[in-house]
Parts: sequence; C-alpha cells; structure tokens
Amino acid sequence: MQNAMMDGVELAGLVKAGKASPIELLEDAITRANALNPQLNAIIHRLDEQARDRAQRMVDLPAPKEASLWGVPFLTKDLTVMTKGDPYHAGNVALRNSDYRAEHTTHLATMFDRLGLVNFGRTNTPEFGGTITTEPTAYGACKNPWDLSHSTGGSSGGSAAAVAAGIVPIAHANDGGGSIRIPASECGLVGLKPSRGRVSFGPKIGEGWAGAAIDGVVTRTIRDSARVLDGISRPWPGDPYWAPIPTVPFEEASSIDPSPLRIGFVTRSAWGPVHSDCVDAVEKTAALLEGLGHKVQSDSPVALFDDDLFEHFKIVMASNEAHSVAKLSEAIGRPFEPNDMEADTRALVEFGRRRTAADYLASVEWFNLYTRRMAEWWNEFDILLTPVIAEPPPKLGELRNPKLGTKRLREILLFTVQFNITGQPAISLPIHMNDNGLPVGVQLVGPMHGEISLLQLGNQLELAAPWHHRTPGVWAQ
Repeated sequence: MQNAMMDGVELAGLVKAGKASPIELLEDAITRANALNPQLNAIIHRLDEQARDRAQRMVDLPAPKEASLWGVPFLTKDLTVMTKGDPYHAGNVALRNSDYRAEHTTHLATMFDRLGLVNFGRTNTPEFGGTITTEPTAYGACKNPWDLSHSTGGSSGGSAAAVAAGIVPIAHANDGGGSIRIPASECGLVGLKPSRGRVSFGPKIGEGWAGAAIDGVVTRTIRDSARVLDGISRPWPGDPYWAPIPTVPFEEASSIDPSPLRIGFVTRSAWGPVHSDCVDAVEKTAALLEGLGHKVQSDSPVALFDDDLFEHFKIVMASNEAHSVAKLSEAIGRPFEPNDMEADTRALVEFGRRRTAADYLASVEWFNLYTRRMAEWWNEFDILLTPVIAEPPPKLGELRNPKLGTKRLREILLFTVQFNITGQPAISLPIHMNDNGLPVGVQLVGPMHGEISLLQLGNQLELAAPWHHRTPGVWAQ
C-alpha cells in the first residue's frame, strides 16, 4: 500500500515514473476508505467500479499534457458538482429517497477528469450546504478524525474528513460562507477559496449566491492546492465573468518567495468573543510572518464587522436556496413537502420565498457597496490575517441543537462570510494545534485575484512550521 502521507503531486510523480499505476493507487485508496469510513461517515456514495474501469484504462494510456494529477484518487463533494448518472442528494432526504441522479456533468467535474483525478465517491454534506457542520438527517453526522466527538465543519466536512484521515490527498469542496476554509481549519488542512469567477459553475449555472459561492478543493499541502487551481482556472463559453488567468502558473509561482508584504492582522471581533486558542494561532502566525521579513501590524478594514452583513447575506442565501429547491422539485417530479427538508432548511427556504425581487436586488446592491468599502483597505495592505472561526472545532450536536444552533452559528462565524461577499481569495492554513489535540487554522485574505500571494505565503509558512507530518487518531496505516 502506498504511503498515505504522500500528497497528490508525489503520487502523480510515482505514476509518471512507472513506480505505481493508477489502478494500484485507487485500490490503496479504496482499502483505506473501507477501513476508515465506517468510523467517519465521510463518503456517502461509493463509485468504486466505475473508478476501477477508468483507472484500468489509464494504465495503458499516456497521460495528456494537462493531466498533471494522472491517476491520483479523488473524492467529490455531493453538492453542486455533478457527474451524469451518479447520485446527487445534496444532504437531502427527498433526493435520497427518490434516488435522484444527475442529468448532466458540470464543467468542474470535467476539469477534474482532465487533470487525471480518479473519482471513486461522493462525500457527506449538510442539507443544501446550508450550515457549517456536516450532520444531515439524510446521511448522519460526519466525524472529525482528530476527535470523533467533534464536528468536521461544513459544508465540505465529508471531503475534509477523508483528506485529513489520509483516504485521499485531495477532495472537492466549495465555499459560500466559509465551507472550504472552516472544514480545513477544523480538520487540519489547507483550504483555498479562490477569487470570484476563478472556477466555472457551468453549464447550468452562471454564478452561485450572487457571486458569493465558489468551488475548490481541500488538501494537505500548498503544492496540491496550487496544482489543482491551475487545472480548474479557465473560463468556459458563456460564463458571465471570470478571473484573469495568471501569466505564471499558480504552482510555479507558489514556490517563489514574495517580496516583503504589508500584512495586517486582527484577533478580535465586534460581533463576539474569540477563543484564546484562535488568538494564539493568529499571533503565532504573525510572529512567523514577521520573522520571514514581512511587515506585520495590528490593523483591519473598518467595514469588517458591519452589523447589516448577516441580514443581507441571509436574504441572498435564502432566495437562492428557495430557487434551488424549486428546480429540484421539477427534477424529482413533485413539490417538496414540509417533511422533505430539515426544520432549519425549511425555515430558510420559506424566508426566501417571501422575499421580493426588490428585496433581493437591494441586498445584492449592498454586497457591491460593501465590497467597495472593504477593498479600500487593500490599497494600504497586501494581506489580512485572521482566525478562520472564533473557537476550536465544536462538539457534534451543538450546531444542530434547535435551541442553541442559530446562536452558536453566530458565535463561531465571525471571519469568513465577509470574503464570500467581496469575492476575494482566502486560505485556511493548519498552523496551530491546541492543548486538546485539535487543529486551529488561520485565514489569510488577499486582494481580488491575489491567489499567488496567498500560495506563496502558505508555502513559506509550510516550510517554516511544517504541518504535513501531523496525523489524527483516525488515520490510514
């Protein structure tokens, strides 16, 4: 069995050198999934046989030039990204019970395929990606491999658990309010949210949540994140807008040390307290960055904690969720009944249905004005350093408690949603472990289209304070 410590770049190198085959790598990953997934509940749909067919065909084929991860095993989150004929349930009971299967393949799934990734399953997600813990009624709680009593975060919690446990080195994730960065933080991974327009939503969708949502991956190394970003960063015909393709590939640029950068950091929030573990993680990272020659000081955008933010975000999110449910109703051939959705989802969808077009447009306009106010800060600074969430990974059940769930969400979700609204790139890095052995990530936020600076800083920090050697209690042997 290949060493689970190897990242995707290293595994692809083995295949290229003839030291391993795609089918061997896949069988190793399937063995790990069989051993570990019963404890984690990270993978909810297995696609082993079709993956075996693909991997076996790859053995006798030369890797195309763009297939820089040829033969690397991979998992896809069961939300937004679809492959025709495969299950698509988005954490929902009605879709599960109807055995709904995707009617088309999304552009991102095609790009993953062209990279050479071998997808053998779909991962657990909260219902319609609507919260930051992965505990859907449809499939049950996903458990954190660092401590099975704790949340993996959400909504990409299944993908994060699988990567953190060493089942695969890379898994698909997406982010509408923190859903790449939060699971990465809680599971000790690298989680890059790309800039708005960097990754296509085609062919059926132009943008997600008024541009707040974007797709990416969770990984254990910077170079894996950079290599995947190179493979999925391209405009497709008909995309409403797109981020410019860099003149130097992300992976190549990520290994170059940046010139000294102006970095501001924040450890407090006007919206609520921040746990000392999260403060320590930011302060430790600030010191590391200063030691690397960057100018670091306590500073942050004035608009960072605007009290109107969550009101407008809820209107945009709820309106989009209501629209999504209407489309899925057509797909399964009947309306969604009250029992077809969890109580929180149902309340959000009903709230969205009651909003007018004028309400929605007013909130989108607020998004745009907020983005302009936030962007002013990046005229003076290059990077913002913050916690990812306001405390270490919460216990399972806390965010699903009907009496405390909403309150707990607002206590935790202090630093990520802002950058979904602005569309800026942001990355969670696994710098810190607390005294209880739980990961505590930090967030770096760049200017629009500033992924290269984030990857370069991430690479510097990965070398200065390596994290790849850490393994959780539930780990592939």
